[in-house]
Amino acid sequence: MKDKEKDLYAALGVARTATTDEIKKAYRKLARKYHPDVNPGNRDAEERFKQISEANDVLSDPEKRKLYDEFGMTGVQAGFDPERARGFREWQQTAGARPFDEGGGFGGYTTFEDIFGDIFGGRGEGPGREPGADLESELEISLMDAIRGISTTVNLQRPEECSVCHGSGADTSSATQCPDCKGSGRIRVAGGPVGFMRMCPRCGGRGQINVRPCPACGGSGHVMKSERLTVKIPAGVETGSRIRVAGKGVGGTGGGASGDLYIRVRVRPHPLLERKGDDLYMDVPITVGEGALGASITVPTPDGAVRVKVPAGSQSGRQLRLKGHGVPHLKGGGRGELYLRLMVHVPDDHSEAIRTAAETLEKGYRHHPRESLKL
Repeated sequence: MKDKEKDLYAALGVARTATTDEIKKAYRKLARKYHPDVNPGNRDAEERFKQISEANDVLSDPEKRKLYDEFGMTGVQAGFDPERARGFREWQQTAGARPFDEGGGFGGYTTFEDIFGDIFGGRGEGPGREPGADLESELEISLMDAIRGISTTVNLQRPEECSVCHGSGADTSSATQCPDCKGSGRIRVAGGPVGFMRMCPRCGGRGQINVRPCPACGGSGHVMKSERLTVKIPAGVETGSRIRVAGKGVGGTGGGASGDLYIRVRVRPHPLLERKGDDLYMDVPITVGEGALGASITVPTPDGAVRVKVPAGSQSGRQLRLKGHGVPHLKGGGRGELYLRLMVHVPDDHSEAIRTAAETLEKGYRHHPRESLKL
């Protein structure tokens, strides 16, 4: 693995031979422990949650995991070209060059990522091409939308390559030829084989040096574009979940690929339902008679109304479980549970009939409910 700064397997606490199910299980366990909702204001927990989310995003995707195993974090960056990377590695081995991590080097470079990024213009884009940066946006949704999943419209403002200067940020009418590369955008790497070229650092691979900034974009190379996107939010998302929309980040320059848009989800609290992981909890009021004698009652669930049997002698706080009526697991099949907490509701009517009924009920206690309270 070329990337020594991040070990995604270590972030999840799994072996490199771990199965997809083992990776998902480890992620769920750590996500529940370090989720921002569970650790409000804890920056260390928030950073740890970001690390395990990134690790899960890569390792739970077979293609991304394959590239990560071969190239490290460089392999999962936008615009990375694995075929070119393998070609360069083959040339390096044929030429007998020492591995970079053993003190070798080439033309002033010290790592595989450095030389690959410079030769091909950064992330394998090619001379003069620069990929756009990723963008992040926040979307607030209801708990019911998080449970069921939705398609929603997002209004987005994102930088796009200026059509006048094509991302160069310069007034092309004032352009002069770059003296270092003579307008080609590439220069030969010292010590390399014949034909081994790199992007010209002086002109950024464009072959030209410009004096005045582009009047359309003010020299930034980008102009703001308004766009309405339809985004699919999968069932099971929670606060902190990120949805990736490919190619909707900052536009690339010189024909480079656009970055990605990451939508961070925030789920609003629900007035009746409380979420813990993929389980839901709801307080259900019942009458004194329903608690004492038992009853069949109707309760609302995310899947519609359901009939539930209240056992006789139910006290406030007793929990009933509705299997499979909780939140769908975001990755993998199945759902959490819905737990109903029964709350005995005493009438607030002070009529004579209620008083008589209460006195009769009072006589039904074999033992006073507080007699066991001892400190």
